[in-house]
Amino acid sequence: MVRLTAELIARSVAQRNRSQESLGQRLRKITHLNLSDKNIDVIGDFSLCKNLRVLYLYDNHIRQIQNLDFASNMTHLYLQNNCIAAMDNLSSLKNLEKLYLGGNCIAVVEGLDKTDKIRELHIESQRLPLGEKLVFDPRSLRSLAKSLTVLNISNNNIDELEELAVLENLSYLTAADNQLRSMKDLEVALNKWTKLCRMDLTGNPICQEPKYRDRIVVQSPALESLDGKEIKEVERQFLMNWKASRAARRKPKER
Repeated sequence: MVRLTAELIARSVAQRNRSQESLGQRLRKITHLNLSDKNIDVIGDFSLCKNLRVLYLYDNHIRQIQNLDFASNMTHLYLQNNCIAAMDNLSSLKNLEKLYLGGNCIAVVEGLDKTDKIRELHIESQRLPLGEKLVFDPRSLRSLAKSLTVLNISNNNIDELEELAVLENLSYLTAADNQLRSMKDLEVALNKWTKLCRMDLTGNPICQEPKYRDRIVVQSPALESLDGKEIKEVERQFLMNWKASRAARRKPKER
């Protein structure tokens, strides 16, 4: 078992730093720490790294998020491709802006109700039991409502987006390879996502719906790219004109 501790970090730092500073002095100077792909199983006590802002722990064997209570200055946390099953012990990360948790075993997005500065959440490709999907705790969604601008939830068996409509400042959504089917459900969310610039829904059943792209382009005036393909203004204007003329033709019939 490899445990992340101050001693492990000190050995890593010592290879690059030959000064006569004490262990505490060296650790307090660290702002960025890369311990990815080090076979780490457990996050132990490394609270001497009080000024840590960016922590890379991806591609390890970590099962639990813990011992980060000291890290109130941390802004970026990279934990993708571990064995994490729950989003525990994140409430002390008051200044966290970017959280990477892709490729773990998380079934519920939770534990973020006290972290209201997160701008990016990457939680794609969770290794879930057959038939299960990634779900969202409403308390965490409310906390993320104003801060979150980038969300990656690809490949998580998700079949609806309506509950994510509270994310009012979302500008970039990646939700590819899920089970989205309902245009009506999507349109409810799009009505709220007035700042959405880029969206990727490739690999979802909804992409096969008639006029799928046309309907989204018309409904989302700020959208610049859909499924990796740029939306040109001439395309949007043509569709808007077509929609207006169709509505005009329908009015006499309604009278």
